[in-house]
Amino acid sequence: MSEGGKSVEVTRTYLQLTEPDDLRPAHRDDERVRVERALDCPASFHRYLYAEVGRLYHWIDRLDWTDEEIRAYLANPDLSLWVMYCEGVPAGYFELLKCEDGSTEIAYFGLLQEFLGRGLGKHLLTVAVERAWAEGANRVWLHTCTLDDEAALPNYLKRGFVPFKQETYFTTISPDEVLRRQ
Repeated sequence: MSEGGKSVEVTRTYLQLTEPDDLRPAHRDDERVRVERALDCPASFHRYLYAEVGRLYHWIDRLDWTDEEIRAYLANPDLSLWVMYCEGVPAGYFELLKCEDGSTEIAYFGLLQEFLGRGLGKHLLTVAVERAWAEGANRVWLHTCTLDDEAALPNYLKRGFVPFKQETYFTTISPDEVLRRQ
């Protein structure tokens, strides 16, 4: 355990949609909100999205990636990166990763802190699922954990996702994260 950190038990829940009709969409009809595929995304912009969206949720795995590692990751032909803009400002993003079994994982998904609580998450999730089906998925899945935003799991369930696996693990969170979770 790092100095001043706290070891916490985390529950990770895997959820899926097995048919396109299982999605309960929640579109936002607002011309100020758009979702676009990010082609040739600069490493710095990807790093920004990952760090800012994940800042409150213990997203740490990629924080020390080099520009070369990010570029190699983004060059994967089975990966697509999508960014939601609200009045021209990045508000959130998702990554779709095609898997060998024909499924598509919503590998990363979330909003920047300033855009939480506006109903944008359900719209972004709807778009992510629709894109996954449009790109040929035979199943769409994702995972969330108890370190994620409290609205994440309810949003997934309301959109029709069904849990299929659960696991627990331990991680160490920083003193700042400990304070935020109290």
